[in-house]
Amino acid sequence: MTPREQPNERGTRDLLVSTHTPVLRSGRALRTYGVARALAAHNGLDLLYARFEGDAPDDAFRAIPGIALHEVLASRGARRLRAYFAARTRGVPAELARGASPELSAAAARLAAAPGRGRVIADGPVAAAALAHLARERPVIYNAHNFESGFRHTLGDGRAMGGARALRAFERGLLARAGECWMASEADMAAAHELYPQARLRYVPNVVDVAAIAPVHPLTDQHRAIFVANFAYAPNRNGLRFLLKEVMPRVWAELPAAKLALVGAGLEQPRQEAFGDPRVEPLGFVEDLHGAYALARCAVVPLLQGGGTPLKLIEALAHGLPVIATPRAVAGLAVRDGEHLLVADGADAFAQALLLLLRDGAPQLGARGRQLVAERYSIEALSGLLRAQ
Repeated sequence: MTPREQPNERGTRDLLVSTHTPVLRSGRALRTYGVARALAAHNGLDLLYARFEGDAPDDAFRAIPGIALHEVLASRGARRLRAYFAARTRGVPAELARGASPELSAAAARLAAAPGRGRVIADGPVAAAALAHLARERPVIYNAHNFESGFRHTLGDGRAMGGARALRAFERGLLARAGECWMASEADMAAAHELYPQARLRYVPNVVDVAAIAPVHPLTDQHRAIFVANFAYAPNRNGLRFLLKEVMPRVWAELPAAKLALVGAGLEQPRQEAFGDPRVEPLGFVEDLHGAYALARCAVVPLLQGGGTPLKLIEALAHGLPVIATPRAVAGLAVRDGEHLLVADGADAFAQALLLLLRDGAPQLGARGRQLVAERYSIEALSGLLRAQ
């Protein structure tokens, strides 16, 4: 029996390996949190991480029942440089090879060998590349956050990704090595199957802690929409540009008092665009996200590119807030236009949908969206999907 064919044993403790400090500051971190919660609910979880983009884990991760957090400090200087070039020779794109850490790889191998070890899951492409040697000895699951070669080469770091062909070759290697690949959407699963038909795929959707989110009620009377995102991420910046340059001028022509609240890190990057009009409120990172949602009449998710499914869309639905999204944003989600949210393609359609919700509200739309999330995109639902088979 080859390592890839060895079955997972029930009653064993899984290992999740991440290249980021577990802090809830991005959609990537929210996916990691949902997967960690779902895995820990079975037989506990070891979460190994390299310190990056945060000095210490958030209390939310520390509070997960059954979790044990293990930190490694990545080397610097010559050793780190050697790891980078070694990753590049294996075909890892430059932008991702920067995260290469021999310390993380060594710690993962040590923890994977612990008695009673269950599944080993690499969280994202950099972690999956770091565990390439381990994958030759035992099954390693690749938890994909996106279908990377579907869009990453078109973003600002496209040159560092080596172009479309190099990125496809790298991702094909990830799919080929993985004992199983966890994809965030049906669309990503289809794309992964096309890239590597032999890949063993499992649908592992993005989820939120619905039970911990109180629905917004009643909806505010203020004509304010909210866009929650990590604005350091290029698809979100492009979506913001679409809103400010194409959608909001159409809205303001009919509803001059309409406001747009921007919530999330990275607003310093599109500062010129975001701060040009007093009706655009760049709030940045906020501690009380529920309070920010409560001041809005609807949420917008104007993504025009990207992979996976945006967790902030699921989070907005969980708050019971009416949502307007682009077709790209809802790709792969089990949502129906007009029943769970409004889907708008193009600036005119998006502006008209936004005007409708700002003027009239749609509390029943928000209630149905929250119900869908509770049924399909909750941590409890994901826990059932991730039971070892």
